[in-house]
Amino acid sequence: MKSQHASSTASDALNKVPQVTIAFWIVKICATTLGETGGDALSMQLNLGYAVSTLIFLAFFAITLTAQLKATRYHPAFYWAVVVATTTVGTTTSDYIDRTLGLGYVLSSILLFTLVLIILTAWHFSTGRVRVDHVTDRKNETFYWITILVSNTLGTALGDFVASSAGVGFENGALIFSALLVIVAMLHYTTRISTSVLFWSAYVLSRPLGATLGDTLTKPTAQGGLNLSRIASSLVIAVVMVILIIITQRAKRERRLA
Repeated sequence: MKSQHASSTASDALNKVPQVTIAFWIVKICATTLGETGGDALSMQLNLGYAVSTLIFLAFFAITLTAQLKATRYHPAFYWAVVVATTTVGTTTSDYIDRTLGLGYVLSSILLFTLVLIILTAWHFSTGRVRVDHVTDRKNETFYWITILVSNTLGTALGDFVASSAGVGFENGALIFSALLVIVAMLHYTTRISTSVLFWSAYVLSRPLGATLGDTLTKPTAQGGLNLSRIASSLVIAVVMVILIIITQRAKRERRLA
């Protein structure tokens, strides 16, 4: 029994992703909101454009991902920095595909959704199981981050489609995606649907929720937003994220010592 406990403890120490809890999803939504406001801050407020902004955020993604891959355990700063990087890349990449290349939200959403399914299928066949709560090896971690990058890009396109093309608006769009996330949570507790399926469903849906929340904060009042500064909003959201992560880690440490 002691041997099994020691093996489990050692395996947990090698895990490089956080436990999926309510706190995880709150921080994730903050990260996706930050990705929207931060991405728009460079591409729109600083007028760098979608292509240049995407290249800048891809460099940021490469730097943060390198730090994450080199880490030997879960490191909150590295992990959430990569998540933020994927959301900013997703924001500018989606805008570039939809607006600059002219594919539109519907076609780009279909293509990105198909790509997510392809990646998840390849992940399953390559490793035998899609893990979302226990990632300890390089192959699973690589698939994990590729899926996150593409799903966050997909989520941006979905958010823009619902809020703009469908004419729902940013606030109503946020309510719709919040309701869908609640449904996913209910399915988690009341059905035997695969945890991986529900996790990635929630991951995709939390991105357009963050996108619509970010747009609600920063878009002009004529477009249904609050017309707040994108840069200032990004800084405030980043501070809130850091505080939440610190509180979560402190609570985790106290439970371990109890």
